[in-house]
Amino acid sequence: MPLPILALIMFIAYGCASSDEVKKSRTVDDTYAAAMEAFEDEDWLEAQTQFDIIKLQFPASQYADDAQYYLAEINFKRGEFVLAAFNYSVIRRSFPTSEHARMSAFKVGSCYEELALPPDRDQEYTKKAVAAYTDFKSIYPMDSLAPVATEKIRELRSRLAERYIMIAEHYERTNSRKSSLVYYDAVIAEFPDTKYYEQALVQKLRILYGTAMIDEARNVIALYRRTVKDPQLKADVDDMERSLP
Repeated sequence: MPLPILALIMFIAYGCASSDEVKKSRTVDDTYAAAMEAFEDEDWLEAQTQFDIIKLQFPASQYADDAQYYLAEINFKRGEFVLAAFNYSVIRRSFPTSEHARMSAFKVGSCYEELALPPDRDQEYTKKAVAAYTDFKSIYPMDSLAPVATEKIRELRSRLAERYIMIAEHYERTNSRKSSLVYYDAVIAEFPDTKYYEQALVQKLRILYGTAMIDEARNVIALYRRTVKDPQLKADVDDMERSLP
């Protein structure tokens, strides 16, 4: 090959290599800028592509935790709550000092809350949401979102208690009183902070009263007296107590 042509090829190759090096040196910044632009435009597919590039090609860059967080955000906005919960959890495990760690911990609970079903259905995700919000409170007890987490825990626990009440009532309708008592006792033991606690006590008392379990009924009445809120339920308890031998 003539020397002039060889020199030209080498010059072009060197120029391409130099260009590649320059491109690589700014790729992570450019990619992050492109990713955020797509995210703000709600172009989720393009944003996800760019954040994935950062995760795969630049896992040690200053944008690694941002990419992980915004991937979780994209999943959440697209209703992919199981995947979002996983990606938010990765922030806490892999980037515990990230500025996104706090919000990620809270949003794990939000993901499971979105997946939680009504009380007449399986409550697996309700329990996971309670666990996630409780975890958030233990890590960030003084955070401004801690009271929000507390309220969400209360609401979700009430749903779990309602589920037990529904099961107990089902057993009552089928004359399975022993099984019914198991679930009323579960509400009494596990959910004294919910509105269903008083109801469970009174329903249990009615079963005991109806089966002439006098001593047990008196014990439940004593426990109930510390809890009275509903005037109608109180009236029912008063009537049963007056009828006890």
